[in-house]
Amino acid sequence: MAHLITRPNIRRTLASLSLSALAFGAQGQSIPVMTDEQFAECKQTLEARAVGAGVSEATARNVLANVNYIERVIELDRRQPEFTTTFADYFNRRVNESRITKGRELLETHRDLLNRVTRETGVPAPYLLAFWGLETNYGSYFGKMPVPSSLATLACDQRRSTFFTEQFVAALKIIDEGAIPAEQMEGSWAGAMGHVQFMPTVFLQHAVDADGDGRRDLWNSLPDAMMSAGKFLQSMGWDGEYRWGREVLLPANFDFSLSDGRRLPLAEWRGMGITDAFGNALANEPIEAALVVPSGHRGPAFLVYSNFRVIMGWNRSEFYAVSVGHLADRIAGAGGLQNPPPEDQPTLSRDQIIQLQESLNTKGFASGNPDGILGSNTRKAIREFQKSQGLIADGMPSEALLETLNVISGS
Repeated sequence: MAHLITRPNIRRTLASLSLSALAFGAQGQSIPVMTDEQFAECKQTLEARAVGAGVSEATARNVLANVNYIERVIELDRRQPEFTTTFADYFNRRVNESRITKGRELLETHRDLLNRVTRETGVPAPYLLAFWGLETNYGSYFGKMPVPSSLATLACDQRRSTFFTEQFVAALKIIDEGAIPAEQMEGSWAGAMGHVQFMPTVFLQHAVDADGDGRRDLWNSLPDAMMSAGKFLQSMGWDGEYRWGREVLLPANFDFSLSDGRRLPLAEWRGMGITDAFGNALANEPIEAALVVPSGHRGPAFLVYSNFRVIMGWNRSEFYAVSVGHLADRIAGAGGLQNPPPEDQPTLSRDQIIQLQESLNTKGFASGNPDGILGSNTRKAIREFQKSQGLIADGMPSEALLETLNVISGS
């Protein structure tokens, strides 16, 4: 249970301290806090930045007069999950029967609108629904944080001040143009907004007025939200001729080290004996694909095309991109995975991942600076170590691998 320092306590005990003053949030990590005086000074700087960027003085002044420092936002920004999430847990929570059924219902309800978006952007309706479903469960929850206050809090924090200052100024521009009143601008703790959870800079660049009411309203106008999502995906290079990817079957004794992100012509993958999920030959198409095995050699395998990279332009998570693609397939009428992800994979703590990274580095398999995140560098190091040991080089930290590298369980 997190416990936060109250404002009176901050004034009494921290008035003379710098921005590095600390409280302690969940799991004992340090949480910086600010005095009222420090935040007031930062707000003056933000006001000057906003006006200098073209925001009207009246909007900047009025919005900042009602902006408050939210310690909870800093706590959430610092909170890192104690344990990693397996692909099975992530995927099954997001691509479930309820969400699939609802998506199919909405496909019929909003068919005319979705078809219009597809005509103008090339993005098929099931994908638009899949993004909508994953971002806000089809508009059922946008987030309840006051966006101006959340972004000002993060902009005044040193960790990612440059990024969130840009987002704060963009939010004021959105208010200034009349898209939404400041007091109604609610979203996630990090400032993502509306049906499709656009950050303010994405809103400014890609949101559109699709219903013709003179406002770009991603909270109350589904036409605006869906068309804006389509325009954003189109801007990142969505290819309407092809799908996101597909589940495939791999031959026995397949070299899983090929799942390292390399893109090869589909003909080469076909020549290795890879088939579709039902054992049929892959299509003879002149496109490139990469192999993705999000839960290792025991789980499903996917060949993914250029649209997969577009999805990751929305959210840089391989798990997210696979979930969007498969949810879109299910909404369109496809069945489930032929090879569901195993649910018995180890769930690692951040400390265990740090131990794993340190052990790999010590043995000469560079995983980068130990940070407790199972990212691409760590997966690459695991693959290289697995190959050196004659193991299946799928880049996944199995129980056997952890034991070999002396990673202590339960830490």
